[in-house]
Amino acid sequence: MLRLVPPEPVTAYTDGACVPNPGPGGWAWAVPEGPFAAGADPDTTNNRMELIAVVEAIAANPHPVHVITDSVYVKSGIETWRHAWQANGWRTKARSDVKNRDLWERLCAAVDAGEVTFGWVKGHSGDPMNDLVDRLAAQACATQEPRSGEAPPDPATHGPPDLPGATVVASVAGRPSVAAAVADPRVPAGHRLAAFGHRPPELGGYGRNPVSDSVRRRLREILAAKAQLHPDLVVLTGLQLGAETLAAEAAADAGVPYVAVLPYPDPDKVWSADARRRFAELVSAASAVVTLERKVPADKAAAGKALARRDGWLAANADEALLVWDGAHASLRDLHRKLEQRLGDDLWVVEPS
Repeated sequence: MLRLVPPEPVTAYTDGACVPNPGPGGWAWAVPEGPFAAGADPDTTNNRMELIAVVEAIAANPHPVHVITDSVYVKSGIETWRHAWQANGWRTKARSDVKNRDLWERLCAAVDAGEVTFGWVKGHSGDPMNDLVDRLAAQACATQEPRSGEAPPDPATHGPPDLPGATVVASVAGRPSVAAAVADPRVPAGHRLAAFGHRPPELGGYGRNPVSDSVRRRLREILAAKAQLHPDLVVLTGLQLGAETLAAEAAADAGVPYVAVLPYPDPDKVWSADARRRFAELVSAASAVVTLERKVPADKAAAGKALARRDGWLAANADEALLVWDGAHASLRDLHRKLEQRLGDDLWVVEPS
C-alpha cells in the first residue's frame, strides 16, 4: 500500500524591532540557506512587528512552516492566551478588545489548519539565525526600507558585508544597544553624534540672547573636543528651533560637518520669516539632508508623532548624543530616559545657563 509521507516543514526565523516603542519599526524573517525578507512601518509597535514578521513568513513560504521566534508575546499568545481570547469573542479577561486582533486571527487560522508550528529561542543568546533576523529587523527599523533575497547574508559574520552600512557599537547592560542597529546608508560614514534639547521658551526666547549664546558656545567647545577624539565626527540634527539649531551652528563654528535630519518636507513652514531664513541657510550648509517621511502631517498631533519617530531614527543611527536639558522640564524627561537606555554612558547632558 502506498503511504504518503508528509513534507518536511520549512523552518523560518522571525523577529521585529521598534525604536521608540511605539514608533518606526521593522520586521524580518529568514530561512536557513534559503530566502529572507524584511520590511518596515513608520508608526507601529514592537509586538505588532513581531507578529507581522510571523505572518509574512507564513505567507511567503510553502506549508507546512515551522516558525522560530524570540518573542514571549508571540509564544504565549499561540500556546495559551488565544484559547481564552477566541472563547471570549476576542476580548480579554478585563473585557477589553484584544490588541492586534487582525494579525492574531490570521496566525490562529493557520495554526488550526495544522500548517504552522512554533518554536522559541531566547533572543541575543548566540543563535546565528536569530542574530541574523535581529539585524535585518533593526536595519529595516532604522532605514524604513524593505529588503529581500533568495539567500540570506552569512549569519556567522558580526556585520554581514551585504548589509549596507553595517556597524556595531558598544553594548548597554550586557546587551547590544539599539544604536547597534545597522545604520541608515543615507547617513555619511563617521562617528555620529545626535543633538536634542529644549525649544526656545526654555532657552531665553526665540532671538539671540545670553542663554542661547552660552549654550551655543558650550556645544561648540564640546564638539571641537570630540572632533579631536573622533576626526570623522558627524553631527545629526533635526534643525528644530532651539537646541537642534544651536547644535548645527556650533558644529559649523567648530568645523564639524552636520547632517540635517528632517521628519517630513518643510517642517519650518509655520515659523517666522527670520527663523525660516536661518533654517534654509543651515539646510543648504549641511553635508547631507535626510527627509524621513514623504507625507506632511495633517495636524499638530500627527506632527508630534512624526517628531517622535524622527527622535527614534536619530537614536538608532547615533553612536552618542547630546541633550540640552535643565533636568526639570518633563517634556524631555522621557526622551532622556530612552536615550540613556539606548546609549548608556554615551549620552551627554548639557544644562542651559
